[in-house]
Amino acid sequence: MSRVIFDIETAGRDFDTLEPPVQDYLLKWANTDEEQQEVKDSLSFYPLTGEIIAIGMYNPDSARGTVFFQDHTSTPSLFSAEKEKTEDEGISYETGTEEEIIKRFWETIKTYRQFVTFNGRGFDCPFIMVRSAVHKIKPLRDLMPNRYGDQHIDLFDQLTCFGATRRKFSLDMWCRTFGIKSPKEGGITGFDVKDLYRSGKYAEIARYCAGDLRATAELFLIWENYIKVGGYR
Repeated sequence: MSRVIFDIETAGRDFDTLEPPVQDYLLKWANTDEEQQEVKDSLSFYPLTGEIIAIGMYNPDSARGTVFFQDHTSTPSLFSAEKEKTEDEGISYETGTEEEIIKRFWETIKTYRQFVTFNGRGFDCPFIMVRSAVHKIKPLRDLMPNRYGDQHIDLFDQLTCFGATRRKFSLDMWCRTFGIKSPKEGGITGFDVKDLYRSGKYAEIARYCAGDLRATAELFLIWENYIKVGGYR
C-alpha cells in the first residue's frame, strides 16, 4: 500500500497589520493585557489569521520525503555552505510561495493510497483546505474521509482510542514514551516557528518540520506493529 505522512508548520500574521474590525473581533473577549497577548500569540493556529510556511511529506516505507517551504531570502537555499545541496538524510527541500507549496502538496498526495498524520483532522487538514481556498486551489483528495476508515490514519485519534482516554498527549510525549527522538529536543517547538519565520530562519523551520515527519513515521510504525490489532484501526 502506498502511504505518506504529512505535517505543516504555520505562522500568524502580525496583529498590527490586521484590519481594525478584525482586531476588535479577536480581542472582543480579552479583558486583560495577558489575555490580549494570548490572542496575539495564537494567530498561527487559525487559517484566517495565519498561513502555511512549510509542508512536509514522508514515505515511511522508503524513508524518503520532501519539505516544501517558504524562503524569502534573495538566494533561497537550505545549506549556506553548499547551496547546490538540497537533500539531507533522505529529505529533499524545495522552496516556493504559500500558493506554490500548497499546489505541490496536492500534486504529491494524490498519488498515495493512504496518508498519516498526528492531529491532522484537528489542525493540518482544515488549515490546508482553507488556505487552498484562499488561493483558489481545488483539492485533489478528500483529507477528511471516514474517521474510522483506513484512508487517513490520524495517530492522535488512534492513540487516544478516538477520544476515549482521559488525557490527550502531544507528539513529544508519545515520542518520549517510546524512545523516539522528539523534534522538540532541538530546542524548537511549534510556538517558536512564527518568531523563526519573522527572523528569516526558514531553513530551521524546514528542518524542524522534517524532524516532525521522522518522529511521526516512527510512532506510526510502533502503532502499526504493536498497538493495532485485527480489524481495529
